[in-house]
Amino acid sequence: MTQVTCKRTKAVQSHRIMPNQTNFYKNLYGGQILYIMDNVASVSAGRLTPYGTMTANMDDIHFIAPLPEGDIAHVETYVTGAGKRSMEIFAKVIGEKHTGERYLAATAFLTYVVLKDYVDPDYHLPEVIAHTDEEVYLCNGYEGRKSGHAQKRILTKELVSHLTVDLLD
Repeated sequence: MTQVTCKRTKAVQSHRIMPNQTNFYKNLYGGQILYIMDNVASVSAGRLTPYGTMTANMDDIHFIAPLPEGDIAHVETYVTGAGKRSMEIFAKVIGEKHTGERYLAATAFLTYVVLKDYVDPDYHLPEVIAHTDEEVYLCNGYEGRKSGHAQKRILTKELVSHLTVDLLD
């Protein structure tokens, strides 16, 4: 099996927080943060596999500190675990004030899946290798988070079976 380092999958984008992206309190909308995380995570997914992927899940989303208008949001993502056709991508948002001071603003885990139309049935994603303390810590927790996702999928299927799509009834 091939191996890929977390560093090889790392992607970073920086964004100045503009007035049209903020809420009433002049902080970046949470939905904007999620959008940017997902966008950057797609780059990390593409660095693990050349095949088509899509977002299957966003989980353990934590908004730790607000990102005020004028600050910079640096979004960093990298793969922290991979199975046969699914991968976990860690995302963190680092805010930066005009003084250069940085702070942790948000974190999340995203699950991406390889689209089966793109690969043969024997395809397996490369093994992910961690090097830094942060990478090792996150990669060591991958299997536990993955087994938790399996249980959540069962509960989600049950939930969906009880939902309607009727509007305004």
